[in-house]
Amino acid sequence: MASILHRLPSVALGVIFGPSISKVVDLMDGKTVLVTGGTGGIGKETARGLAARGARVILVGRDPVRAQRAADELSAGGGRVEALAADVTRQRDLARLAAQVAERCDRLDVLINNVGTNPPRRILTEDGVEATFAAHVLTPFTLTRLLLPLLGGRVVNITGGIPGGPIELDNLQAERRYLGWTFSQYNHTKTMLMAMSLRFAEQEQVAGSGVTINVAYPGHGHTPMNQSMTTAGFPYVYRPIVPLLRAVTPRIFGDLSKPSRSSVYLASSDDVEGVTGTYFGRKCRRVPWPASALDRRNQDAIWTLCEALTRETV
Repeated sequence: MASILHRLPSVALGVIFGPSISKVVDLMDGKTVLVTGGTGGIGKETARGLAARGARVILVGRDPVRAQRAADELSAGGGRVEALAADVTRQRDLARLAAQVAERCDRLDVLINNVGTNPPRRILTEDGVEATFAAHVLTPFTLTRLLLPLLGGRVVNITGGIPGGPIELDNLQAERRYLGWTFSQYNHTKTMLMAMSLRFAEQEQVAGSGVTINVAYPGHGHTPMNQSMTTAGFPYVYRPIVPLLRAVTPRIFGDLSKPSRSSVYLASSDDVEGVTGTYFGRKCRRVPWPASALDRRNQDAIWTLCEALTRETV
């Protein structure tokens, strides 16, 4: 389908499908998009949606075999999809990834920071960083900064879970607690991502450069990450209903094209051309930022920590 669309002029697309499809294909044709965590779940469906709209997609996965398999699958549908392997929670892998992208591309039009992780307990990366903080906050911070010289368009950061709660400044890397009755470091770091993204959009090297930074909330999905979660990975209050969640989630949230809509929209729609520092919900509409993400003290603390942890990388 994608290959047929690209051979049709935009006028014909407008006649056949209506004006909206011709705008989307025109916008993404010839564009290059990088998607982290693109080998499965929402990331893979995001890559699929953007490839179908004409983009050249580079998906990143930790397992090179799985990454290439995903790229081959999406390419078989008519898309232009490539694979790169990196564990993006490692600073050395991020530096290598940025160099590989620079070798392949003169320009990167869209960066989608989608990768996610949710281990059942606090673990540290090889850099000594708490793993969920590394994946959800430090990775988007580092990779965006490394790729800024190539970026000529949009950065889309994917939040998730149940974000919007308080940000605990004395617990940014789960030093005090990783899980509680309702507390989850996963949700905590996804809220921190929002605060960091707001601060990043205001940076001098970004503001006025043509690069936009926005956050998308995908909603819930029956993703491989969620499927692999053990009962021990849930806050205490939710653990009694985990069997019920496992039974209903595949039926209610099994279609992963739905939670990928917000990321595809922010990457491709001309409705958000030039829009930055904005939070979009699962219905692709602007929604208010949570108070904790707007709090300048939180933004400053997270930004300072990210700078300290990446001093040797960026």
